[in-house]
Amino acid sequence: MNYQSPGDPGTSPHADDLPPGAQNGEFEPVAKDRRWRTIAAVVVVVALLALAYFWYHSGDGTAEEAEGAQSAQRVTVTAPGRSTIAGTISATGTLAARRTLPVGVVGEGGRVVSVNVEQGDWVRQGQVLVSIDRSVQDQQARSAAAQIEVARADAQLAQNNLDRALQLVDRGFISKADVDRLTATRDAAVARVKVAQAQLGELQARNARLNIYAPASGLVLERNVEPGQTVSPGGQPLITIAQGGELELLAQVGESDLAKLSPGVEAQVTPVGGTQTFTGQIWQIEPTIDPQTRQGIARVALSYDPALKPGGFASATINSGTVVAPRLPESAILSDDDGSYVYIVDKENKVRRRGVTTGIVTGEGIAVTSGLDGSERVVLRAGGFLNPGDTVEPVVER
Repeated sequence: MNYQSPGDPGTSPHADDLPPGAQNGEFEPVAKDRRWRTIAAVVVVVALLALAYFWYHSGDGTAEEAEGAQSAQRVTVTAPGRSTIAGTISATGTLAARRTLPVGVVGEGGRVVSVNVEQGDWVRQGQVLVSIDRSVQDQQARSAAAQIEVARADAQLAQNNLDRALQLVDRGFISKADVDRLTATRDAAVARVKVAQAQLGELQARNARLNIYAPASGLVLERNVEPGQTVSPGGQPLITIAQGGELELLAQVGESDLAKLSPGVEAQVTPVGGTQTFTGQIWQIEPTIDPQTRQGIARVALSYDPALKPGGFASATINSGTVVAPRLPESAILSDDDGSYVYIVDKENKVRRRGVTTGIVTGEGIAVTSGLDGSERVVLRAGGFLNPGDTVEPVVER
């Protein structure tokens, strides 16, 4: 009987079941490599499942926070604080004389002999501006003066007759009735003297009105008369004077802004086409509003300056008072049907809507009179792309 050794591979009980080459151990490293790959794949899958479980089911919300951090929008914010804001109102209008004095014919009129002023001249009160021919009136005045002398002579004769009659009364040559008649004659003659004097005075006054005088000192704005021209009462003014040379700006102001102004408020006026600015004060606010434009007139008094031309156009910046409040740029303030509002960022970096009331508008921003205390972080720009509740990354403006 023959026996095989157990260690002989060729005599293994299962040798017939192995693939060719397996009997001599040729495939043993390949089998081990497959086992390690399978184990590694299982480990990776378990690790991923564990990570996913931790990511989505952990109680500290790390996944949500990480996702939110990746999607948070960067926005620029500012804490405006509170400051004293000087409000201004912009207006435009026409320059004009504050008090215009139109000077015309006050007498009978006639042919103009001389014009003694030009546009732009300064005149004093009582100065002769225009002279009208008075040759006929002068002759009438001389005639009236002669009539006075005649009346005085008659009065003197009547007085002498009366004196002589009084001397003869005591002798009985003159009756008392004659004395009364002579007294009346004397009194009538004296009265005629007074009438003649009054007539002369009237003629002299009429003649004086043939000279056109300046009613007040001021600046001549217009001259509408020339020598040789025939003028008469009721015509257009011959000379126009700005009393004292004082000017004003008839500033057109909106109805709402007009309510903020009062006499004495300072204004800076700049004529169109010029760079020089003049300081004036509101001296009157007209009591009516134009129903078409919804604007009123604020009259700004100005001192005379050659650069200010009556009839010219000018702009004005009028002080409308001061207020202590936060100030924001226009881009930070939004509005809708519910009114004006801003977006603020809270401590959790969440966007919150806050209704506000705006006030004075300046070149540096808009005053917020209510809704903010100045310590909030207010979104400066891109508010239209935000919604309440959004998480953002605030960047403080420097």
